Amino acid sequence: MQRNNFLVGVILLIWFVISFVTNILGPLMPIIIQTYNLSLTMAAFLPFSFFLAYGIMSIPSGIMIERIGEKKSMLIAFTLNFIGAMAFGLYPQYGIALGSLFIIGIGMAMLQVIINPLMRTAGGEENFAFFSVLGQLVFGLASFISPFVFSYLIGELSASPIESPLIGLLASLVKDNLSWTALYWLFSFIFLLILLLLSFIKMPKVELKEDEKSGAAVVYLGLLKNKNVLLFFGGIVAYVGTEQALANWMSEFLRTYHGVDPGKEGAQAVAWFWGLMSLGCLLGLALLKLWDSKLILKLATLISMLVISIALFGDKEMALYAFPAAGFFISVMFSIIFSLALNSVAQHHGSFSGILCSGIFGGALVPLIIGSLGDMIGLRYALVFLYLTLAYILFLAYYAKPMINNKTVSLKELFKA
Repeated sequence: MQRNNFLVGVILLIWFVISFVTNILGPLMPIIIQTYNLSLTMAAFLPFSFFLAYGIMSIPSGIMIERIGEKKSMLIAFTLNFIGAMAFGLYPQYGIALGSLFIIGIGMAMLQVIINPLMRTAGGEENFAFFSVLGQLVFGLASFISPFVFSYLIGELSASPIESPLIGLLASLVKDNLSWTALYWLFSFIFLLILLLLSFIKMPKVELKEDEKSGAAVVYLGLLKNKNVLLFFGGIVAYVGTEQALANWMSEFLRTYHGVDPGKEGAQAVAWFWGLMSLGCLLGLALLKLWDSKLILKLATLISMLVISIALFGDKEMALYAFPAAGFFISVMFSIIFSLALNSVAQHHGSFSGILCSGIFGGALVPLIIGSLGDMIGLRYALVFLYLTLAYILFLAYYAKPMINNKTVSLKELFKA
């Protein structure tokens, strides 16, 4: 198929929206806790609801998309996103928030399964690697921007008088004077606009490669009996759990122990966490050309442990720098674990990928464990739990025996290329 630049742009826009919405919970967490007077455990059920949907829906989404196609699936996904965001905007209550995040999570899980095969088809097989990296950069950019949008909205909504017509519209829709819920009205408008856009777009037929197809139930059962499959599934759980625990609890930690304003410095710390993660991904691409992926994973894990220790036990200035820096050092972990996993199993890579993507459930599990521990021993010592998730990743770095190692070149050859 000839490259469709417009569709590539739409896909990048969808990547942006997925990230913009998904990673806003971190900056919101301290405000949600104060608004509803929540314990850390109850607050942790918010990301739990969202990422539980990923764990449940990753494999069924792949099967559904193969049956009804990409366009219908994307329309269903964004309809769910719209319903979830609207529900919370209309009824900003804790219980509604749990259901809303679960519904949005289902939509996001579906979109994640659709995006890569569709990008390969729209952008061309020969350009897929470039557009995949570009998509990840767009994803990181959105995560970086969303906390600043949050801070801007909070500031503008508290101004008197409100001068911007858009801010005024959002303010008129906010219920119970909970100005931060204007974000979910903003999300609703974004989801509605994309729904309308997708309705008029002609989607190409996507021919799934073997490593993108979902297998039969017997294939999944067979894979789940494989020790390597279970160990690497645990690796994805550990990584996503670490990432989301840092993103979701960082601002609350800074507020609790250092008196940081979650609407300003706290939100900025979360923004730089995601921004530095994107920069780390770029550096990781270069390092993977020079060094063995297992060595990079070992070094990244050990440095991450050190940086998290500084964030947890250092002073305010150290914490404000160390938490974002942790994003830089963990950035290479997901792609390395995923590639080591696929390189450790000879066949059924499509089904195995579905199992690995279900490991995104770690983003639900680990923040919940830390929240529960935080109510008992305090958030600082609860976050020490991340040493266990990182230790598991370090174990995988030593354990993995891929059938094919990543190709490396000398520094001189890399600069020539």
